[in-house]
Formats: sequence, C-alpha cells, structure tokens
Amino acid sequence: MTFSMDQIQAIYPLSSRLLAEKFPPLPQDKLLNLAEFLEARPELLQTHPYLADLARIETARYAVSREPSTVPENLTERVVNPSLKLIQVQWQGLPEFFLPRDATPQPGETFVLVWKNPGEKEIRTTEASGHDLLALKITSEQIDGRDAARQGQVSVDAIDAILRRATGKGLLIVPPSRIVRPPDFPRGEVDKAKFFTTPTFTLQWHITQNCDLHCRHCYDRSDRSEPELGECIAVLDQLYDFCRDHHVDTQVTFTGGNPLLYPHFNELYREAADRGFLTAILGNPMPRNRIEEILAIRKPEFYQVSLEGLRDHNDYIRGRGHFDLVLDFLDLLRELDVYSMVMLTLTRANMDQVLELAELLRNRTDLFTFNRLAMVGEGAELASVPPGEYREFLQAYLDAVPDNPCMAMKDNLLNILRRERNQPFFGGCAGRGCGAAFNFIALLPDGEVHACRKFPSYIGNLRQSALTEIYHGELARQYRTGSQACARCEIRPVCGGCLAVAHGFGLDIFTERDPYCFI
Repeated sequence: MTFSMDQIQAIYPLSSRLLAEKFPPLPQDKLLNLAEFLEARPELLQTHPYLADLARIETARYAVSREPSTVPENLTERVVNPSLKLIQVQWQGLPEFFLPRDATPQPGETFVLVWKNPGEKEIRTTEASGHDLLALKITSEQIDGRDAARQGQVSVDAIDAILRRATGKGLLIVPPSRIVRPPDFPRGEVDKAKFFTTPTFTLQWHITQNCDLHCRHCYDRSDRSEPELGECIAVLDQLYDFCRDHHVDTQVTFTGGNPLLYPHFNELYREAADRGFLTAILGNPMPRNRIEEILAIRKPEFYQVSLEGLRDHNDYIRGRGHFDLVLDFLDLLRELDVYSMVMLTLTRANMDQVLELAELLRNRTDLFTFNRLAMVGEGAELASVPPGEYREFLQAYLDAVPDNPCMAMKDNLLNILRRERNQPFFGGCAGRGCGAAFNFIALLPDGEVHACRKFPSYIGNLRQSALTEIYHGELARQYRTGSQACARCEIRPVCGGCLAVAHGFGLDIFTERDPYCFI
C-alpha cells in the first residue's frame, strides 16, 4: 500500500515540493520515516542533498503538531518541554525553510529544535545554540545551577540567565510560583490572579545600623552586631535555595542604616549579583566613586533616597544641607543612568508640602511616593497626619498623579478611592496589598527576621532557624493573614491597610483595622 500525495504533503510539505514529480511511491512503513527512505535512494538526493535532514525535521514537526499543548500536571520542578524534539542533522540553515525567506543550507553538523509552547498551536523550529543545549542538559540531568557554574567557571548568574532564556523560548517549563495566597484568603471583588501570587520574592536586608544621618523619625537606632562576610554569603545561599524551591525570582534590597557603610558591601553586592539576584539600594547620597564601583559590578534596579518635604523641613528632620545634597545626588544618578526613587515619610508637619515637592522633583527623579509615619522608635515623637484629614490628602494626591510622571501610588488606601472612581485597582504597598511576610521580609544585621521593618514584627532569626522554616512558621503566617477586621473587605487583596501604622497607634494589628481606613 502506498499513500496519496495529499497525505504525504500533509506531513512533508517542503520535501514533497522539492522532489515534485520525482517523488516515488512511498511504502506504508515509511510514511513517518521519509528520511530513511530517501537515504536508501541516493539518486533522489542529487539535486537537494540536504533533503533527508529536512524530512527528519518535518517528521518532528508533524509529531509535535499531534501532541497536546498543555503544561504537565502537578509540576514541581523545571522540566524540558514535553513536546520538544531534538534532531541531529548534517546541514545548517534548514530551519530557514520554515520562514518566509529563501533558505540556502550549508554542510555542517548541528542540532535542530522543534517544539510548541503550552497553549499555542504554532510549531517552532530553530537551530540549537550552545546555550540551548546546556540548558537542556542541566535540566534533564537535574544539575544544580551552582554546580554547573563551578564546572563552567562562570557565575551562577550566567547559568541562570541561560536557563531563563531557554524558559522564555519555551524549551523549558517551570512550575508556577509557590508564593501564593491560600484558598481561604479574602477575594472580595478583586478578580485578577496577579494579586494573589508573586513572581518575585524580596529580601530587604538591613545590613548595618551604621548611618551617616540621625533622622528624627528613625525606627531603630539600637546597637546590632554586623554580620561577617561569610555569614552574609551563607544567607545568600539560603535565599537562593528558598527562591529556587518556591519558583520565584529573587530581589535583594540592601539598606541599613546606610548599607554602603557596611565594610564588605562591594563584596556582598557582587556575591548577590553573581547569583543572578535583582539588586536595589535604599540608602543615602554617596560620592560618585562609590556609585561607579557599584555600577562596575551591576547596575541596581533602583537607588532610593529620602526627602521629608521642602528644604527647611527636610533639613530639620534629616540634617542641615541634606536637601541640596539629595538633589545633587539625583542629578548624579540620572547622569549615570541609574533609576532613582525618592521616598517621603508623611507626617502632620509635611503633608502640605508633598505636592509642591513632587513638582520640584518632576524632572529630577524617576519615581516619588510616600509612606505614612509609623510611630515607632524615634518616630513616636513626631505627629501623624490626623486620620480625619487623610482622605482629602489622598484625593489631592491621586488627582495630581496623571499630570506628574514621577508621582507613584503606594499607599494601600488609595485603592478605596480608585474603587469609588471606577478605576482599576493597583497593587498597593507591595504589589499585592500588604506584603508583610508574603512577598518580602526584612532581615536585620543580627539575624532577626521581621515581617516588616517599619515596626517590631519578629518572625524568627536566621542565626537560629532556616529561612524556609521562618517563612512557613506560624508567626509569619499571622502577619500574612493581617487583621481580622479586614477579612470581609471587598478590596482586601490589594489593601490590608498598614500594620505598622496601626501598631504605632497602639492598636491590636491582628484584630483592629488601620485607623486611617475610610471605608
């Protein structure tokens, strides 16, 4: 029995077209093995010597087209795309036949990849790069990225970048993030899945208490021992394992005190960058040479500094000359192409200066926003915004946001106004409402881990317990759950108020709501 040309063309559209009238009757047992049939008939390859390899690719494409296009169920680790076919051929340039341009194959051994991404029908065909093959080897043989980096004498970042690119192409499939709100977490009227899970976990690392400022609202001036560099590297390794096991990207936000005053900062920053972590800095203005040293390692995702209002008030809070120093530093960051952020701590004394400061920063910083004062530590000596005046302030701020590109929204309570205005919800403080002990934790110099740095929210100590144990412990779970008073709120996933502010007012953060909430 032989097959009709219609049947053959459905599997081998290119090969049958190139052979045209020379295509011989194809026996039944060769329908899915045209390459072997052609190699047994060398006279058919005289005009197109690469035709057998092209047929191999077409066979693979046909097989992939017949397979389901879904993510494997109960996926717990990175895997090779089940649809992927790896074909060794003796001709280069064959995938160009499947593109809308002329193909001119050249002799040369290579590998061709054929696959389709989950949920798609398109069949993808490309020559495998060395990085593609390495990613497939690491994944199929379950090689730890750090071991692969040591063997290749490269950074872990380089290996993870190769794996990320292969995942982006669809050659590899990774499980969804394991950092997900539990099924019983309030949903309200928030229906977007992105607010219930996170692709990135952030360690806000207060690496030192040492600071060149003494601000009047400092949350913690206690004496805490600084970690040795070796201890810090061990923390990074724990963090790497935690994020790998939870299938999330990692961000380390270095802060303090002033993190750049930590004596081993450059070495620690390099270790974080070498592991492929996103890096950011919450610090104070520093000389050009210190920023250039950091840029020589890796440009941070952002560098955040603080201003507390216009010049006189800011310098009252942070010290004489600080305001002008920050403005000059923002100019430096812009010159060096570093994304800059300015944070303001909102109090009764500066709430009338916020919009004017935002105008001053319009073309000087990439992002400006505010946090409400948490009356903790020395901040307890300052006056908070009167709760009865806060709604009006938020309305004015929200009205100004569309006209000033540097103004950003952060306070969760802005979502109350956006709901009233029929505007879409935004992520709130941490992108998922209150992110305390959910998509971020704070690590202090002495190993203490807190759900949020703005108030005492101890959940463990890395010198005594592993990060995974702390994160999944009962204390962390309580902070993730938040206040029972918010449990039935329609916007809970993008809000939850501010636990630190509630604590500063002396409230029970697990039963009472943010005193500024105006729902």
